[in-house]
Amino acid sequence: MTTAHATVTVLRQPFRSAPEPEPPSTSEELLGRVARGDEQAFAALYDRLAAPVFGTVLHVLRSRALAEEVTQEVMVEIWRKASRFDAGRAKVSTWALTIAHRRAIDRVRSEQAARDREDRVELLDLRRPYDDVAEAALSTEEHHLVRQALSGLTELQRESILLAYFHGLTCQEVADRLGVALGTIKTRVRDGMIRLRDALGATR
Repeated sequence: MTTAHATVTVLRQPFRSAPEPEPPSTSEELLGRVARGDEQAFAALYDRLAAPVFGTVLHVLRSRALAEEVTQEVMVEIWRKASRFDAGRAKVSTWALTIAHRRAIDRVRSEQAARDREDRVELLDLRRPYDDVAEAALSTEEHHLVRQALSGLTELQRESILLAYFHGLTCQEVADRLGVALGTIKTRVRDGMIRLRDALGATR
C-alpha cells in the first residue's frame, strides 16, 4: 500500500469524538442509591453534605469538638434513614440540615441536663453536713440558732443558700436569678455552708 493510499484510508474512517462526561448525580439520586446500600454513593453524598451539616451544628453548639461529633451522628442517621426520605416533601439538603439542627438542639439539652445533675449532686454533698446540724437545732426548737448563723453570712452567701436549700434551686438557677457567674455562686454556697456549719456547731 502506497503512502497516499494509506492516507486516504485513514481519512475515510469515521471520526470518533471523546465520550462526553456523565452529568454529576443529584443528591436525590445519590440518596436513592444509599437507600439500596451503595457505599460509594454514600461517600459522594457525605462529601456533598458534611460541610453544610457541620456549619449548621456549629452555629448551635459553638464548639468545634462537639460539632464534629454531632456531624458524624447526623451522617450516620442519614445512612440509616435514607430509605425513609420522601422527595415529594423536601430536598435532600433541607432534610439533612433539619436532622442536623434537631441533633444539635438535642445535644444542647443533653449537656444542660448533665450540668444540672452535677449541680444537684454538688448541692447534696454540700447540704448533708448542714442538714445534720440544722435538723438537730430544729428538732430542739432552737430556730434562733439557725437565724443567728445565717445573719453571720455575707448577703450573697445568705441569699444563695436560701435560694438553693429552701427554694430548691440549682446553682445554675441561683446564678441566673441573682445575675452572678455560676462559679461565684458555687464558691459562695460552699464557703457559706462551711461558715454556717461551724457557727451552728459553735453555738450548741
